[in-house]
Amino acid sequence: MTQTHTEHYARDDGRVIDLTYAEPENVVRGGLVVLHEVGGVSDGVRLLISSLAAEGWLAAAPHLAETPTPDAVLAATDIALAWLVDRGVQADLLGVVGFDLGGTAALLVAANRKLGAAVSVGGHGVAEKPGLVDIARELVSPWLGLYGDAGDELSAADVEKLREAAAASRVATNVVRYPGANHRFDADPDAAIEAWQRTLSWFDAHLR
Repeated sequence: MTQTHTEHYARDDGRVIDLTYAEPENVVRGGLVVLHEVGGVSDGVRLLISSLAAEGWLAAAPHLAETPTPDAVLAATDIALAWLVDRGVQADLLGVVGFDLGGTAALLVAANRKLGAAVSVGGHGVAEKPGLVDIARELVSPWLGLYGDAGDELSAADVEKLREAAAASRVATNVVRYPGANHRFDADPDAAIEAWQRTLSWFDAHLR
C-alpha cells in the first residue's frame, strides 16, 4: 500500500494547513482533495488516501476542525488545491471527494468551486439551512452522490429530492441510493465495492 505523509503547508500569503497525502508510484493522473469525516484524519482516511494514490491520483486530505463551518471547509479546500497545483497537477485535473461529514463538505465545494469532478459518499444536513437539497441546486462542478438510507442516513425520499435538485443544475450529476446501507457502507460489502467503483469511474470520466 502506498505510504501516507503529513506536511505542514504554508503559503507565501500566510495561509497554512496540515495535509496528509499519498503520491502515486508512477504517472500522476490528477489531484484529489479528500475531505474527512468526523474524528479527523483516521486510519480509515489514510487507507482511502493510499487507495486513491494506488489508482494514480495524488490525494491530499486537509486537516479540518471537528465541526468546520462552510467557510472553513472552502478555505481548507482552496489551500489543498493550491498544494496540488504546486505539485504540478493541472487545473482541469483537480477533484474533490468526501465521506460522511466530508460528503456534505464535498457537495458544498462542488457548489462553490469549479472543479473537474466531485464525489460525495454519504452526508447529512437536509433539514439544516442551507441543507443538501439547497446546496445541490447551485452545483458548478460535475457531482456524483452515493447514499445509503439506513440508520441516521438520508431517507429514500430525501435522496430523491437531492437527485431532482442536482439534475436541475447545469453540470453532469448522478445520485445513487443504496437501500439498507448505512453512511459508512460497512454493513453491506457489495454496496461498498460498487460505490468505490462508481467513484473511480466518475473521476476517470471527468478528469482526463
